[in-house]
Amino acid sequence: MDAISTFRFAALLAGVGALAGPALAQSGGIIKTQEVSVRVEKLAEGLEHPWAVEVLPDGSYIVTERPGRLRIIRDGKISDPVGGVPEVNARGQGGLMDIALAPDFATSRKLYLTAATTNNRGSGTEAFSATLSSDEKRLENVTPIFTMRRFTRGNIQYGSRIAIAPDGSLFISVGDRGDRDRSQDWKDDAGSIVHLNADGSIPADNPFKHGGKALPEIWSKGHRNPQGITFDSADGKLYTVEHGARGGDEINNPEPGKNYGWPIITYGRDYSGAKIGEGTAKEGLEQPLHYWDPSIAPGALVVYRGKMFPEWNGNFMVAALKFQLLSRMQRDSTGAFTTEERMFEGDYGRIRDVIVAPDGALLMVTDEDDGALLRVSRADDSAG
Repeated sequence: MDAISTFRFAALLAGVGALAGPALAQSGGIIKTQEVSVRVEKLAEGLEHPWAVEVLPDGSYIVTERPGRLRIIRDGKISDPVGGVPEVNARGQGGLMDIALAPDFATSRKLYLTAATTNNRGSGTEAFSATLSSDEKRLENVTPIFTMRRFTRGNIQYGSRIAIAPDGSLFISVGDRGDRDRSQDWKDDAGSIVHLNADGSIPADNPFKHGGKALPEIWSKGHRNPQGITFDSADGKLYTVEHGARGGDEINNPEPGKNYGWPIITYGRDYSGAKIGEGTAKEGLEQPLHYWDPSIAPGALVVYRGKMFPEWNGNFMVAALKFQLLSRMQRDSTGAFTTEERMFEGDYGRIRDVIVAPDGALLMVTDEDDGALLRVSRADDSAG
């Protein structure tokens, strides 16, 4: 078996037993999934295109809205916008995007944000560090820690997710900005995963820390528009999920200095139906761990390691925009993906983010004009 899941396209066909999405039995917010019944609660609504959520130490939530607002949700109430948020380019797919809390947030109140910002050459992906004031009214000490070096016109494919490594360094996904050839230019941040220390400096383990072939911040290249990035706490490995074109959404395990192929190799086609690149494989280019065809438009990724759903331990949870679902991906003992369960399809709208809360529940936000924060918890008492 190669690294790509053997069920591939078959998993997308109706009536393929365990590979197809389950028939959802829904009543009063209770949904029967393949392995457990879950309760889906709407914690807040009326958010405008929420993009990311994190849990604050007291159990409340902090959420980004793509038009450029940061809000805190406590006891079902949405705060006024937090002040001090950097000005963003809220056009097309751009705006205020990811948020991540520093590991010592409880004492430092430090957090990280990504956004599409502008200069006189166009727009691009930028990341900031900041501290949340003690009264939660504003951001202080807002500091750019990463700015992609080439801003261009157009307002698509910014990437823009953050994963914090165990050592506190940051991995940030950057899309190709709609110009596929940039993903193969090692002197361009577009189409890459970048790795930075928390202050924006270059980590000692970066593959090109002294420059040469590539920019020193680049960890891996050949990505299209990675909008999910996470570490598996069990093995410390980094994983991404990224948008293909027409087909070819991918899960990857970005390793230092490696090239993940876009647009030379892909399992997708252009939106016109035309072929892209040279095929699906080429020596020196990495294969995805899994791909989808047709696309599901993945917005976020988390590896489930919570206590509430032991049945899901190690499963990949992928938020999907196109089919408005949460994809639960199972792997076998070799790490190959074997089955997919499609949950909540069409029930709640475009799912943009998914994270695991400290109690093991899942939290999701829906990328809609009237977006919501949702909590997925166990609906019985058999575990957790």
